[in-house]
Amino acid sequence: MGADELREVAGQISEWARRVRELRTEEGYQILTHNDRADLRPGEYLLESPKPQPAFAREISKETRAFVLDRNGFTCQMCGAVAGEPHPYDPSRKTRLHIGHVIDKSMGGNDEATNLRAICSVCNEGASNVTLPRPDLAKLLIQVRRATAADQREVLAWLLKKFKV
Repeated sequence: MGADELREVAGQISEWARRVRELRTEEGYQILTHNDRADLRPGEYLLESPKPQPAFAREISKETRAFVLDRNGFTCQMCGAVAGEPHPYDPSRKTRLHIGHVIDKSMGGNDEATNLRAICSVCNEGASNVTLPRPDLAKLLIQVRRATAADQREVLAWLLKKFKV
């Protein structure tokens, strides 16, 4: 399937990554990309079957979403981007947060709050069921110590504000 055929199925949507993900997860279409098959070039898609497979139900309540976002400090748990601020890897975009699974549903994960995290759209597009480990205390302190004095003061101000000390 080429871009023209996918455009017809997608309904003229221009955000390809999001729409392909929706067609896969919400509508059950088995669409392959160059990430799935080496013989496909970027921008090429392969529809394995015109018949959609059963898709996962979306069962995360508004209350659970609000709880996870608040618990995670409205911050992406992969890159640290804050909701509404310019994204650190793409300053032309404001950070938009989504709710993502730590263990994806396709790998047996569930919709419990303990298996959910806030994740920005940039990290979510590239996540592909990969979770980066959180830095441990020693590594985190090393990074703070390596930062400039001005950045260290910013970290301190942020921590004081976050924990209302």
